[in-house]
Amino acid sequence: MESALYGPGGFYVRPGGAGPAGHFRTSVHASPLYAGAVARLLLWVDAELGRPEELDLVDVGAGRGELLAGVLAALPAEVAARVRPYGVERAGRPEGLDGRIRWVSAPPERTRGLLFANEWLDNVPLEIAEGGRYVLVAPDGSESAGGPVDGADLAWLERWWPGPGRAEIGRPRDEAWAAAVATVERGLAVAVDYAHVRGARPPYGTLTGFRAGREVPPVPDGSCDVTAHVALDACAGRGAALLTQREALSALGVSGARPPLALASADPAAYVRGLAAAGEAAELTARGGLGDFGWLVQPVGVGPWPGGGGV
Repeated sequence: MESALYGPGGFYVRPGGAGPAGHFRTSVHASPLYAGAVARLLLWVDAELGRPEELDLVDVGAGRGELLAGVLAALPAEVAARVRPYGVERAGRPEGLDGRIRWVSAPPERTRGLLFANEWLDNVPLEIAEGGRYVLVAPDGSESAGGPVDGADLAWLERWWPGPGRAEIGRPRDEAWAAAVATVERGLAVAVDYAHVRGARPPYGTLTGFRAGREVPPVPDGSCDVTAHVALDACAGRGAALLTQREALSALGVSGARPPLALASADPAAYVRGLAAAGEAAELTARGGLGDFGWLVQPVGVGPWPGGGGV
């Protein structure tokens, strides 16, 4: 998985590639309402920090910088002028990126602001286990049984994914998230991803691939995305909130409510815009779709975010 995604010629680092938007649709690509919601979350962090002279916005797994550009555009000018935006990616800096955005391979140390990771953890490589043994995979995607799972991986399974079926050992995601949170001196760290929780793990796992908008077999040859859902409850630290995207976006003012019909005659253009926004909001919050994504909200040195309860 590491080689297929990030090695020479890997899916995410291949020069000239289309980037994530060319292969699958995330909330960032679905609607500017998503960036607007993240901007409002950053405004809450800004207030918690006392509106500092410099406010960090760190996008981990930044793709081509679409979310950062959208948030900067949605912020009030006075706040945008104080923001230090960072795009964290292994791929090279995209052409035409806003010059204000710093493009880095790892989160900066001592972040004071918001660290946001949209669909990053699902691409942190992990091991697969089945029947108590590791699953080995060949370059063509065919699988075979490996040695017995032991050590820290076994301890993780026993705590977070017990049972005889197929499991995805999320320990590397826990460690990656803990390392990212450790860079935040004060503010919020937020991970958004396909997720499941203990007691409702998928019995056959979730490992799959994506290419050009279609789900494909997870062949680890660099030709496709290789991804697995995230055990976000295992990643959560003390004081974190775990909620659905539907709940989080509702708390941030994203609503699928249609505009009042009277607006159609009073201001037809505004009514059409309102209908379009309602449709986009409905996609972002849909049951069985993007609305079921998990949000893990971790405060660091600030009060709990009022949009979610603790884990």
